[in-house]
This record gives sequence, C-alpha cells and structure tokens, in this order.
Amino acid sequence: MGTFTIEDGVFRLNGEEFRLLSGAMHYFRVHPDQWSHRLAMMRAMGLNTVETYVPWNLHEPRPGMYRHLDDLDRFLGAAADADLHAIVRPGPYICAEWDNGGLPSWVTGRLRTSDPEFLAHVDRWFARLLPRVAEHQITRGGNVLMVQVENEYGSYGTDAAYLRHLADAMRGSGIDVPLFTADGAEDHMLTGGSLPGVLATATFGSDPAAALDTLRRHRPDDPLVCMELWIGWFDHWGRGRVTRDAAEAAAVLEEVLAAGASVNIYMAHGGTNFGTWAGANRDLETGAYMPTITSYDYDAPISESGAPTEKFRRFRDVLTRYNPAPEPPPALPVLPPATVRLTESAALLPVLPALAGPPVAGPTPPSFEDLGLDHGLVRYRVEVPGPRGPYPLVVDGLHDRAHVYVDGVRVAVLDPVGQKEHRTVEVSGPATVELLVESLGRLNYGPLMGERKGVTGGIRHERQYLHGVTAEAVRLGDLRFGDAGEVPFRSGTAAAVPAFFRGTVTVEEPADTFLALPGWGHGYVWVNGFCLGRYWSIGPQHTLYVPGPLLRTGDNEIVVLELDVAGEPVVELRPEPDLG
Repeated sequence: MGTFTIEDGVFRLNGEEFRLLSGAMHYFRVHPDQWSHRLAMMRAMGLNTVETYVPWNLHEPRPGMYRHLDDLDRFLGAAADADLHAIVRPGPYICAEWDNGGLPSWVTGRLRTSDPEFLAHVDRWFARLLPRVAEHQITRGGNVLMVQVENEYGSYGTDAAYLRHLADAMRGSGIDVPLFTADGAEDHMLTGGSLPGVLATATFGSDPAAALDTLRRHRPDDPLVCMELWIGWFDHWGRGRVTRDAAEAAAVLEEVLAAGASVNIYMAHGGTNFGTWAGANRDLETGAYMPTITSYDYDAPISESGAPTEKFRRFRDVLTRYNPAPEPPPALPVLPPATVRLTESAALLPVLPALAGPPVAGPTPPSFEDLGLDHGLVRYRVEVPGPRGPYPLVVDGLHDRAHVYVDGVRVAVLDPVGQKEHRTVEVSGPATVELLVESLGRLNYGPLMGERKGVTGGIRHERQYLHGVTAEAVRLGDLRFGDAGEVPFRSGTAAAVPAFFRGTVTVEEPADTFLALPGWGHGYVWVNGFCLGRYWSIGPQHTLYVPGPLLRTGDNEIVVLELDVAGEPVVELRPEPDLG
C-alpha cells in the first residue's frame, strides 16, 4: 500500500516530494497486444506516469449493456508492469475528439448538468466503473495516483452542483486519491470548471508563464499542474494536416518544467480512431461541420504506429534531466510493400434489406437514435406524389452525408463537410426518393453537443413535407464477413457503388502495415473482420494504420465498402504512413 497526497502545495508520493511527468495514451485507441510496447516507449521518453480517459459510450453501447470493462483493468496493470503510475479521467464527458465526447448516443436529459434524468444515467455507469478504478489506487497497492472530475467543464457550463455530485460519487465509490479538475488557463474557464477543495489544473499549449500565472492566481496553494500540454493537434477531413515543430514544442515543455510544474503531455502517443469512433467539431461562426479523421497520430512524439520521432528524441533529452529512463524498446517490424487485388464484390443497395432487418415506417423520418443506431447507414424512402413539376428536394436537419436516388438513379450527394448549407436537387413527381444517409461523428466539444444523426427535421418538396417514410438501418460495426458472413460476395468487381469489395493478402510473418486506396473515394475498410475506420480521398490522411496483431500467418481478408467511386480493384500495403 502507498500514499499520494497534496501537502504544503506539493505532491508527495509515500511521503517524498514528487513531480508528475505524465503522458496521455488512450487504451481504447491502441490494440491491446501493443499496449506494453507503447508504455515502454513512454517510460523510455522519461515519463513516470500515463494518463487515460475512459469512454462511456464504448463500454455501455446500449443502456445496461456493458462490454470491454476489463480493458481498463488490464491497461492499468500493463502500465504498472512498465513502471508507470497512472492518472484516470473517467468523465462522464471526456471530449478527446471521441464521438459525442464519450457520452452514449442514447443518454437523455440535459447533458453535463445536475438534471436528475442525466444524473441517473451517470450514477448507474459510475456504479459499474468507479469501484474498478478504486481497486487500482496506490492506496490499495495499485498505481492510480489521481482521478479527474469531469473534463474541461469550464469550457461548457457553470453548474457547480453537477461537479459536486460527481466528486461526491467518486468519494462514495471508494476513490481516496486526490481528485482534480482540468480547464483552460482563463478566468472564466477556471471559475466555471473548478470546485473548492478539489485540485485545479490547467490545459494549454503555449505561453506557459502566462498560463501558470493565471492558475497560480486562482489557486495559490495548489501544486502547479499542466494537465494537458498540447504538443500537437488533431486533423479534420478536407483540411490540411496540423503539425508542430519538435524543437519549439520541446522548448515549451522545458519552460513548464523549469517553472516547477507537473505536466501531462497530450498526446504522448495518440493511436487511432478505429471503427466509427472519431468525433467532430463545428465552427460556431461559419457553421461548418468538421469530422475528425481516422488517425489520431496527433503529431505526438510516439507516432501512431509506435515509432519514435524527432519530437520523441527532443522530449527525451528534456525529461531525462528530471527522471532517468531506460533505452527505448526495439522498433516494431513492418510488412514489405504489397499490392492486394480485390477479386469479389457485392452491391450494397440490393443486399441492404438483409443487412438491416425489417424496415421502420412512420409519417416522418426517424433519427439514428430513434432506430437504436449509434453509427452506420440508414436508407430512407419516401414517395413524391404526382403529377407535379420539378421543385427542390430539401432535407432539413441532415446529419451528416446523403446519397440521393430518384427512381433508383443516384442524382446527388449532399455533403456537409466544410459547408454550412447542404446542396439541394430538383425532383419531379411522381417519383420514389431514397436517401442513403451516413453518420460521420458526433460533436465532441462545445455548446452544440448531443446532436442526433440521420434526418432530424424532415424531407420537403419545395415547402411541402413528404410523409410516409420508411427507414432501414445498418450498424457497420456489427457486420460479419468471412466464410459465414452476411454479405453475399460474388466473383468479379463489376458491382456498382455503393458496394463491398473483397480480397486476400497472404502474410508470412504478421507485422504493422499502412493500407492505401489510390483512386478510391470514400468508405470503410475491414481487416479480418476488424473495422480500421473511414478513408476519404479529400485527405489529409491517405493511409490507414493496420496493427500487426490484426493479421495472421497465411491468408487475411480485406473488405472495402466504397460509397462514392471505386478505383482500380486493388489496395496497397505500404511500409510508411501518409497522413498528409
């Protein structure tokens, strides 16, 4: 058993003064078989602690249905094995560029407030989660030193009763290590997001002197902590890649440490937004919707595939002056370059009823949430009466992207990326209109969180609503492939998009690789049934990371769901990433 306390404005670990040299790594963004390697890299960089969020929506996808809860236990154990302490940030809101900021899509009530309906969901979740965290505290022989109350709440609201409820729930569940809040280093954020008697920390990426001075002014008796030192950034589809000079980032890290502060490098290792878990942002001034890319490399010192970067070497030079570190582990192998031919295909629309199950009919279009769908595809069908001349077809509240079919012919793609308004099309009647709607990630930050997906307003022909809508939902994460899969592949690649395409790659020795789809448009890729995530020709990302543990010796199945335009029926396996 041990202790971690705050005394006289400093941290004490088992009675000795201690500085947190932490780095962020999210266990849910890294294949479990690679945790030990990434943690060893963090320790070799000079860190003594790892920080992770806990995504509620990953662990409770439907009310009362829990999964993968052991992952957090295993990760904290792996961190201890790597000689790393841990900081846990259980939310319930985490931001993290993760879908809906970690809140399940089915949660109701006034989010992130003391609203009883919302708190009832939170309390049920915390009753499952927090006792697990408590078992890993240093006071019980584990490695958890601190636990966060919510996340950057001062950027959202001022409901102190909500924060107090969370803190009390943590104490009531056995959390006895220090609690803390984390907020931007601005007066309104620190006042809105902090709690009396709970350590306040700051998040920033530059000008450490000003940020720490602001924190010190608000909390003169607390240890100075930068809980997120932003040394890189995340990227959005259709926009340029964001990078940060390694020397400049290392100089900021050095300044934070020279001021005597503890630090958590965000991110030390970013990982990947596998599947459909990437979040999104919206520009409040322009209204532009900005979905986050699949890679969460973050321009971090440890790359998406675990490789050391120039930033790693410079950070190690700084950190090891404060904390000795072992040598980095050997580099992980990568597959040699290869071209994989796709030899089978299956058009999506003809098989969609079998993948979706019975259609849901009603006077107005149901949202994804009404259909019990977190992410995937929904095909809406509605009739335009006739005879009538051409009028604009208007989709109110489209979230996010729709292929429009009129009498079976695709006539438009309504695409919100970077645009405030969706493009409309002219339709005459009578006609059958179908909308294949795809979700691209829920907002993870800001006042517009909690958005619903699908058609959330209605379908209009000019000003007239079209009633009598059927909807068929496909949860992409639940699709099964392989010999017993649900998609009826046939030999050849002549299927018209949207369509599935399949091929096989033979591997002698499994290792990491990077999958590219030159000439393809937009869609999803599965390797041996595991969804790598979204790809999109608009970039900036042009390869998908394939962790070696997903592969096996011998034949490996690759499935591509292309929604826009198929390229040559091949995919490339490359030894290096292309993130823009």
